[in-house]
Amino acid sequence: MRTIQFREAICEAMSEEMRRDETIYLMGEEVAEYNGAYKASKGMLDEFGPKRVIDTPIAELGFAGIAVGSTMNGCRPIVEYMTFNFALVGIDQIINNAAKMRQMSAGQFPMPMVFRGPTASAGQLGATHSQAFENWFANTPGLKVVVPSTVYDAKGLLKAAIRDNDPVIFMESEQMYGDKGEVPEGEYTIPLGVADIKREGTDVTIVSFGKIIKEAFIAADELAKEGISCEIIDLRTVRPMDYDAIITSVKKTNRLVVLEEAWPFASVASEITYMVQERAFDYLDAPIQRITTADTPAPYSPTLLKEWLPNAADVVKAVKKVTYK
Repeated sequence: MRTIQFREAICEAMSEEMRRDETIYLMGEEVAEYNGAYKASKGMLDEFGPKRVIDTPIAELGFAGIAVGSTMNGCRPIVEYMTFNFALVGIDQIINNAAKMRQMSAGQFPMPMVFRGPTASAGQLGATHSQAFENWFANTPGLKVVVPSTVYDAKGLLKAAIRDNDPVIFMESEQMYGDKGEVPEGEYTIPLGVADIKREGTDVTIVSFGKIIKEAFIAADELAKEGISCEIIDLRTVRPMDYDAIITSVKKTNRLVVLEEAWPFASVASEITYMVQERAFDYLDAPIQRITTADTPAPYSPTLLKEWLPNAADVVKAVKKVTYK
């Protein structure tokens, strides 16, 4: 096993797949000459050349449309957004074309493409640059939505996403590109739609995904000191969602807390809550608790931002509520 950064895992995944399949190319703002805004495509222009690593203008709608059209003509593009906040400019191409084309063409046009880039808050970036849209994209039939939380998962999931014949929204975090983790020397992929039990426990299930899951681990360590055993499930893929893994865990622990870095209304946590009450209501010993950001645009003030974001203290409080401690 090697220890590499999150950004290196992303670069390795794309490069390995581009060596394997010449129809794959990368396009986006600053992906080529600048080696990527977050250096996640470092060295790729030198290896693959300007026809397969393509710098674009600041025109998300335009290059998303180019990617969709090229996919219909046999290519497998990877589209990088500098942040998924900017993907809103190109969301018509993602939702009205990429997500629907396979069905509208009666299967004549599979849409093997990946839209990737950072999601959610990355510090004091203001309200328009701190949004999490996992639930928006997951609400769209035809799209798959992946949000890795570790270096190992990032590489394996991205390789699987690139090979998938459906459009995949692959959401990273600006605050995770420098994270380090162990990655095997050899080839591996992680199947989409399979959650991972990151920590075994018996008293309460905590479900989360992406960088905010780190707060769950901090909370679990604190709660362990008080004799409360937390099981932490990393969704990894928001859609398709591994409902079975969640239900199995809840049937064991009888309690559920969902931690998500997004607004509360119609959130991923809301979907999980509905499915658990439908399939495991009789196993619940307490109402499900969800932890999200405040239901406001993200503040710029560091003091307000700290209050806006979910944190380990929020998780501890929710776990104690469902365990009646």
